[in-house]
Amino acid sequence: MRCSIIFCNFASMNKRRTSLKDLARELGVSIATVSRALNGSPEIGSEMREKVKALARKMNYRPNPFAQSLRKEAPRMIGVVVPNLVTHYYAAVLDGIEEEAARAGYSVISANSHEKMELEARAIDNFNNLHVEGIIACLAQDTVDYSHFEDIHRMGIPMVFFGRTCLTELFSSVMANGDEAAQQATQHLIATGSRRVAFIGGPNHLDMVRRRKHGYLEALRACKIAIDRSLVVCDLIDYDVARRNVADMLSRPDRPDALLTFNDIITFAAFTAIKQLGLRIPDDVALIGFTDDEHACYVTPQLSAIEDQSRLMGERACHLLLRQINGDAKVYHEIVPQRIVIRQTSAKNPQNKSD
Repeated sequence: MRCSIIFCNFASMNKRRTSLKDLARELGVSIATVSRALNGSPEIGSEMREKVKALARKMNYRPNPFAQSLRKEAPRMIGVVVPNLVTHYYAAVLDGIEEEAARAGYSVISANSHEKMELEARAIDNFNNLHVEGIIACLAQDTVDYSHFEDIHRMGIPMVFFGRTCLTELFSSVMANGDEAAQQATQHLIATGSRRVAFIGGPNHLDMVRRRKHGYLEALRACKIAIDRSLVVCDLIDYDVARRNVADMLSRPDRPDALLTFNDIITFAAFTAIKQLGLRIPDDVALIGFTDDEHACYVTPQLSAIEDQSRLMGERACHLLLRQINGDAKVYHEIVPQRIVIRQTSAKNPQNKSD
């Protein structure tokens, strides 16, 4: 089950979740007394009520919104935060998470960070408020401060990253072999007639960008092609920004004759820019991008693509999270391989399209 929730901003997270038991132990009273005091019961004197409420504020106690249900009826929840829920990639990952979670009796709450660190941190905070049993996340593109994730680790809340990761010594993760795939795709472009291959990526601080760029550079080195830094553009993951960057690059006298693009947003921005300039694909500019199979077939010419097994990535991420929820404290890093599908946009020499 997927739930859509409008979140509010709450106080910053404590080092770990404070329970009614913690409050009761600190005050030397029963859990029932603490519960009644927090609920304003007239059975508890005003002095004790104020004392309990003051300690709750001090210890950053957060009531579980599901605790009023019978425990056997309370839903078991997993929180998932993604950078852009409307893209096919993240929707497919979420489908995989939901299917794996449902098999284990869990429901899923999803939040969209819209590529903003502030919204990502707010979503994580609110998952904590909702007392989810674990969290799965993919970094927003402008996340450079990981303190909200470090808080989650200190609180002992199970968490797994997928795709874009951080703090790998603390958290398990599921990633694609983007470096190998980028190297193979670049070598394919070179083998089929391209010589000035450009890489259009996202922000350099993202590990996913660094891996894919590394594979691209390794392919150039392996093919003994000089690296031209002007052909490497790493900017925002944004359709209009990418389209303008590609148009500027292709308007130069020394324009590239092939593009390797970082993800589906940048890939289709590049496709549009090439068409708007009246250039032919692949004769003038070859193109291969990281994207999904479905949309790659909808354009003309059909797009050569590096395809994620995104649904499988979601299943694997959820599987690792469930292991952690069930007590496995080991940190795992799994790789889900990508596959390159050659169609019509990448090979300048038709006889070599099978390369």
